[in-house]
Amino acid sequence: MSASADSIAAAIRAAQTRGLPPVEKWNPPFCGDLDMRIARDGTWFYLGTPIGRHSLVRLFSTVLKREGDAYFLVTPVEKVGITVDDAPFLAVDFSVQGAGRNQVLTFVTSVGDEAIAGPDHPLRFADNNGEPAPYVDIRRGLEALIDRKSFFRLVDLGVSENIGGVDHFGIWSSGEFYPIAPKGDIE
Repeated sequence: MSASADSIAAAIRAAQTRGLPPVEKWNPPFCGDLDMRIARDGTWFYLGTPIGRHSLVRLFSTVLKREGDAYFLVTPVEKVGITVDDAPFLAVDFSVQGAGRNQVLTFVTSVGDEAIAGPDHPLRFADNNGEPAPYVDIRRGLEALIDRKSFFRLVDLGVSENIGGVDHFGIWSSGEFYPIAPKGDIE
């Protein structure tokens, strides 16, 4: 069976219910790879061309599934591999409620997902060739790269905390502290 973006979209629409589809419960046969790619900046491409319809990108994003380091679009009847350059989502903004240890950060992605940073949606700060690469878990192990402007806003909210005898610079959300870097590394 050969899958295409159109057949995947039709299957999603047919299976659509309220909320996100239960892709974690679906285990259809693998139908091969689809020439679909999500760039680091959150742009979705099909056959080398950006997908210009936001509603179609949103539709595809609802059936995205990660297995190990591989990404798939999954419906009840088919599963196709896609390429993800970095993270499948891009966090383009966040809101702040409270302050200090009581602060709560809610992130919004370019496809409309929201996630409150905390135990269920942890923040992660990695290094990408000497550049900070901040992420937030959006759902089911699918992360969003936090865009540059939002990262600078996070840094403005950062504080120093002692963890295991080492001062770290980081951010609080939902009662959890997320170290960005040892304090000495950022001075």
